[in-house]
Amino acid sequence: MGTARTRRWGTGVALVLATLLLLAWCLIWLYLRASLPQLDGVRQAAGLAGVVTVARDARGVPLLTAASRADLAYATGFLHAQERFFQMDLMRRAGAGELAELFGARALAPDRSHRLHRFRARAEAMLARMPADDRAFLERYVAGVNDGLGALTARPFEYALLGAAPRPWQAADSLLVGWAMYFDLQGMQEPRKLARGWVADHTDAAQRAFLLPAASAFDAPLDAESVALPPMPLPPTAPAWWGAGALPAPSAAGGAGALRSAMGAMPGDGDGTAAVGSNNWVLAGSRSASGRAIVSNDMHLGLQLPVTWYRLAMQFVDAGGQPRRLAGLTLPGAPPLLTVGSNGRVAWGYTNAYGDFLDLVEVAVDPADASRVRAASRSLQVVVTLETIVVKGAPAERLAVRETDLGPLRSIDGRTYAVHWIAHHPAALNLRLRQLESADTLAQALQVAAGVGVPAQNFVAGDAAGHIGWTITGPLPRRAPAAPGALRDASFPLLHDGAATSWDGVLAPSDYPALSDPAGGQLSTANSRQLAGPQAALIGDGGFDLGARNGQARDALRALGAGADVASVYGVMLDDRAVFAERWRRRALALLDSAAIEGHPLRAEFARLLRDSWSGHASVDSSGYRLARGFMWALHEQAYGRANAALAAIDPRADMHGASARWPAVMERLLDEQPPGWLPAGYGSWRAFELAAVDRLAARLTADGAPLAAATWGRRNTAAIAHPITVALPILRPWLAAPPDQLPGDAHMPRVAGSKFGQSERMTVSPGLEEQGVFNMPGGQSGHPLSPYFMADHADWLAGRPGPLLPGPAVHRLRLEPAAGRIARAPMPSARAPYLTLSRKGSDVP
Repeated sequence: MGTARTRRWGTGVALVLATLLLLAWCLIWLYLRASLPQLDGVRQAAGLAGVVTVARDARGVPLLTAASRADLAYATGFLHAQERFFQMDLMRRAGAGELAELFGARALAPDRSHRLHRFRARAEAMLARMPADDRAFLERYVAGVNDGLGALTARPFEYALLGAAPRPWQAADSLLVGWAMYFDLQGMQEPRKLARGWVADHTDAAQRAFLLPAASAFDAPLDAESVALPPMPLPPTAPAWWGAGALPAPSAAGGAGALRSAMGAMPGDGDGTAAVGSNNWVLAGSRSASGRAIVSNDMHLGLQLPVTWYRLAMQFVDAGGQPRRLAGLTLPGAPPLLTVGSNGRVAWGYTNAYGDFLDLVEVAVDPADASRVRAASRSLQVVVTLETIVVKGAPAERLAVRETDLGPLRSIDGRTYAVHWIAHHPAALNLRLRQLESADTLAQALQVAAGVGVPAQNFVAGDAAGHIGWTITGPLPRRAPAAPGALRDASFPLLHDGAATSWDGVLAPSDYPALSDPAGGQLSTANSRQLAGPQAALIGDGGFDLGARNGQARDALRALGAGADVASVYGVMLDDRAVFAERWRRRALALLDSAAIEGHPLRAEFARLLRDSWSGHASVDSSGYRLARGFMWALHEQAYGRANAALAAIDPRADMHGASARWPAVMERLLDEQPPGWLPAGYGSWRAFELAAVDRLAARLTADGAPLAAATWGRRNTAAIAHPITVALPILRPWLAAPPDQLPGDAHMPRVAGSKFGQSERMTVSPGLEEQGVFNMPGGQSGHPLSPYFMADHADWLAGRPGPLLPGPAVHRLRLEPAAGRIARAPMPSARAPYLTLSRKGSDVP
């Protein structure tokens, strides 16, 4: 009887617990549902002058229709906040150095680094200088953001998980988002300068010129077939640090590769896709079937959920009474402008320019005045500001920021530098991108682009008449020519007792380099050196990519010939042919001859896989591809390992790859010429040096007991795309991460792909033919895991399948109305024209 009673009691307790768990789950689900955006219905808004309609298609992509561009700014803010507010918050906090307020002490390191630049104070100063019309436009966006956030029934779910509350958006926050992109796109310039400075301190002039060349045979500039390479004598001896030092033996205990990969590379497997992006190209009307230009762009960024971009289309009546349509991408939190896309007459895209935009100027205390420092012949006043970093769960930290006219001071490795960065200049950010929305011709677009305030980008554009062009958009430093025979230029830290000077002001837009309508009918950029001629000095080299990727894209575009269409131009973005890696495969196969493999079964298997598991592509099932590119990186480790260890002690982000991405060209020459003075210590011959790289790589890839054939590229290149909240709460990854798909593509080819870095979007479009434009991106429109749009585009992006650029038929309709008595009298664009009645052949009227 007692046993039965106990059983009944246990069953009752289990039912109660199950009920409580079910109730808790229901409450969590209801809370999450309450933080979803409003998709349908009518809302009144005091920030509107007229009605805005928001028609979302089956993937959540909105078409916004309004009588004025200002009302669209409000509506864009409303949508950004409802779908992406936490993402926006992280961006403004990254720009300001305020992440520790949300994440605690774990975020102190980036906050200290970013707070050094005092961008929040700079944002307030910039707002005070901003033209009244731009400020009013930005404030409309801010009003929309705060109304959109307030319209959510519950705060975004991330704040509930962190036990925090979202704070209202301010105009300064949108500028901070712009500075967050400066950190993202130019943040490696400082460690690069440190790395180059270390090389300068530990080499003679001949060694330095050989190891850090200004160009290589891989460069594919816009203004020439190649860059003329001056004779480069090979120095008789290597620097003292050359080689890897005490490398671990090739065994299961082998150490990690010299480069610290941000993409989670396997030990000894190389850096893979160092974070360099992006691609853009344009074909002239003379090369297209339609007679219009075709613009293609895929921007390479860190991949996470939600994705970087918010996609939309807008139609409105411009100040001249003309209907306008815009289609493309916006950046949540930034001023509500079309970053890349088409205005119906001109289409454009970006790649990071990688020019020289930051100087490290060494300073010394002025012996005559302790409150001043000296930089070369200048004496600079030091102003100290105490910054307070709020830390969740801990006392606030006070940071003393020392600033000069050249920038804030940073002490590194026993030296003090002024960080003279273009991001500090008043021209760093502005809203001139608004003018691109109304550019009708390529010439107008190029003129506008040169004055836009963004981190400097390669701007490639084409118009409906078939004209194409390139320039730099974003501020360029104005530099004096380098002194003849100078031991250092600004690509190295500038010594306080040296003759080299830092940049002074910004280049006038009229002096920007530009190209229009080249004879070949195409232009392409991919983060490598843009120009072979003298205007290259206006941009400088802030870490150019090797150039193999742009060379492959250029040749693929040429192969399209005349009569190209959107589909064929889009297809070049998916080119994962292993043209560059083939060089290293051939070299490894030549090395692994019968003498090399005799008595070495693992070498024999290595050679077999290079032959038999090679598709000529960076394919997920190819172990041959992984071995070929891994061989190159193993050689890098053996040659540069000691230097990389020394650089890591100075700055964890500094390495020899950052000092010069042209090191593969240097390595090829050494392996071809085999100079005795450059053979790293510990090897009896260059052949032994190369075989050691094969042995170490093979041992590391089989350290887990799996056969070498199992080391496919897909096992190495597996997606790790997740919501940033999973860093603090990894238990949520099943719900807030993309599947761990194996990804084709790699560095040094158009289809750049890494586990957490790659093509953040793919877009191809002809201006005026937006209905034929194609697009995909690695995630969906929404940042909410319960939204059907959270991962809506991922499958297409993974497969490389092009979807439509423009929104499809409306599935949801939201109407935003002004408060009573505020309805504008300006005409709305017709619901039937121009947007919905454009034919597949397009129209000259957007």
